[in-house]
Amino acid sequence: MYEIRLHSRGGQGGVTAAKLLAQAAFLDGKYATATPLYGAERRGAPVVSFIRIDDEPVRIYSQIRKPDLVIVLDASVMQTVDVMHGIKPDGKVLINSPHKMEFGGHKVYNVDLTGVALSLDLVVAGNPILNTPLLGAVAKMGLVSRESVRKAIAGSFKDKRNADAALKAYEELVL
Repeated sequence: MYEIRLHSRGGQGGVTAAKLLAQAAFLDGKYATATPLYGAERRGAPVVSFIRIDDEPVRIYSQIRKPDLVIVLDASVMQTVDVMHGIKPDGKVLINSPHKMEFGGHKVYNVDLTGVALSLDLVVAGNPILNTPLLGAVAKMGLVSRESVRKAIAGSFKDKRNADAALKAYEELVL
């Protein structure tokens, strides 16, 4: 079972990203779950979502304490939350940042999801939408296929910029 912990802030699309990622995995023939954890929801508050992907049915819906992958949609979350807590020794990190970051020997992938969203004017209520670009980056990492990402996005959003953002992030992520 591959376990992902996604850190975001309310309003960035982290919960939706988790659901879309699980949907993309399902479209690839996998079993998947997406479970959010947040307190009194408000824009800007830290939110964490958990995604499990497996070849067998997933029957666990609890928090993920030892993730294979940690995703950070907003680097400022790291000032208040220990996003690296419990990550497996060979765990990977995907961070929304144009700047290269390092974390104790873990493989870190940086992609400017915010820049991708802004370049396509993919903005709601003044905030860049990060969930659909994130799916493209995750596809580039090989967790789901590009085609399943395209289908998951098309099933949820009519605006073509969402699929364009996923493709652009896919192209920009350097492995």
